[in-house]
Amino acid sequence: MLKDAERDAEFSAFVAEHRGALLRIARLLAAGDDARAEDVLQTTLTRLYVGWRHVRRADNRLGYARTSLTHAFVDESRRAHRRRELTTSRPAEGLDGPDPAAADPDLRQLVVAALADLGPRQRAVVVLRHWLDLDVAETARVLGCSTGTVKSQNARALEHLRSRLGPSIHPVPEEST
Repeated sequence: MLKDAERDAEFSAFVAEHRGALLRIARLLAAGDDARAEDVLQTTLTRLYVGWRHVRRADNRLGYARTSLTHAFVDESRRAHRRRELTTSRPAEGLDGPDPAAADPDLRQLVVAALADLGPRQRAVVVLRHWLDLDVAETARVLGCSTGTVKSQNARALEHLRSRLGPSIHPVPEEST
């Protein structure tokens, strides 16, 4: 049996090492909504703490946490009546290390806005497949669906993103007359 102090120390070390990466994933899933990302991450960390004896036995603790984070996001998105607090200011930036998406703020805004247009499942598929680089089978396992569903959701999501982002990312050169 794992002692409380030992469990707390292991969990604290895990959170200290991986919170920043998990928060970036949550921000992508929440399409840039920092408050929602923090809520989903907090729900995930609570679930991980409560079930730490199972998490610690996992071959890939971070993978387990990402799966839990994705499930928390999808579960929260399914709720018919979400009660949410609105913040009036942004949380302190840079607390979790550098965000690679911050390199081009204009492009980041476009991508986040395009992600926000996707449904929660399509957004989860895009984040898992293209940001986390999971294969189709692993994405299906994380989401609890078939590989065919992942493929169709991904195709629809990418079609939407291309139509929304195509001109912004690859502008068509003006013809000279």
